[in-house]
Amino acid sequence: MGFLTGKRALIVGVASDRSIAWGIAQAMHREGAELAFSYVNDKMKERVEALAASIGSRLTMPIDVTSDSEIDAAFALLQREWGHLDILVHAVAFAPREGVSGSFVENTSREVFRVAHDVSSYSLTALARGAAPLMAGRAGAVLTLSYLGAVRSIPSYNVMGLAKASLEANVRFLAADLGPHGIRVNGISAGPIKTLAAAGIAGFRKMLNRVAEVAPLRRNVTQEDVGNAAAFLCSDLAAGVTGEILYVDGGFSTVGMSFPDAEPA
Repeated sequence: MGFLTGKRALIVGVASDRSIAWGIAQAMHREGAELAFSYVNDKMKERVEALAASIGSRLTMPIDVTSDSEIDAAFALLQREWGHLDILVHAVAFAPREGVSGSFVENTSREVFRVAHDVSSYSLTALARGAAPLMAGRAGAVLTLSYLGAVRSIPSYNVMGLAKASLEANVRFLAADLGPHGIRVNGISAGPIKTLAAAGIAGFRKMLNRVAEVAPLRRNVTQEDVGNAAAFLCSDLAAGVTGEILYVDGGFSTVGMSFPDAEPA
């Protein structure tokens, strides 16, 4: 029996089998959770339905996180199908392509800023608002995904760094607000992983190489690494943990200075 047996989770943000959200889904499925999935539009529907079916999930639904009506409809569906919810996974982030390349000042227009924050940060609040009534009387858990760019400047990450900083503040305020209702809210700041979303960030391959060279574990983290941490944070094993950002990055965020391994002491 897995440590999520009896739990029901909605995973928002699976785009492919290379998504971090899919790694989380696989870990939660392994630990016994019953899963539901969202897809952003009809183009993604067939792909997400196939992935859901591969682990025995029959419940999928459209959620464009910029649409309050779609969010409301999704939680109404969950109410009808399940009656309650234990876990919400928010793995959603987006900025227009020009916002994650080149000069931060030159490429961060008002519209780029608005879109990045609406999709990547506000959506967590909107989804948590919908999930909270279904978590009433239960040990609910909300989880989101951040990145080191929330607290450090990263080349080309640009406006997404600001959006992730907003997201991490969102975690803390949601944790304070929902904690008295028995709902925990946490985030994982994962190291870089090859995903569809990451492919849009200029210089991403260089990031992967640099992290593998410098991180104490001397490797990049995987979907499985993040998935396992996510399953723990959303389980009763982490019942005393809320408002936290857990770094799953091989220790890269702890390194202040490094030298190439081949360089003499």
